[in-house]
Amino acid sequence: QVQLVASGGRLVQAGDSLTLSCAASGRAFERVPRGWFRQAPGEGRAFVAHVSWNGGYTYVADSVKGRFTISRDNAKNTVDLRMDNLKPEDTAVYYCAAGRQQYGLGHSLASEYDYWGQGTQVTVSS
Repeated sequence: QVQLVASGGRLVQAGDSLTLSCAASGRAFERVPRGWFRQAPGEGRAFVAHVSWNGGYTYVADSVKGRFTISRDNAKNTVDLRMDNLKPEDTAVYYCAAGRQQYGLGHSLASEYDYWGQGTQVTVSS
């Protein structure tokens, strides 16, 4: 059974830092890109960041540029999202995902990802 398990979400204050982690089991995802998305209450799922299959290329949404960093460890089959200087508007459920294209750079469209984690809640108080 293939599973992506996201963890690390919690209640923090504005300006704090937090690292989310996504662990994969049941299958190795070292050849496909990985991504993070988020969904705030009443909104659709929005792209946050993606990393290429080998970690050499990363891309983050404009709304988090300069504050969020995505990285991966293929030996551990994990991907992390480091979030600095958190703002109340970052409050959302964060989802990790594994892409479809082997040796791909990644994509900002949710439809390009085949496997999804269950989500982890991040709440930023002002």
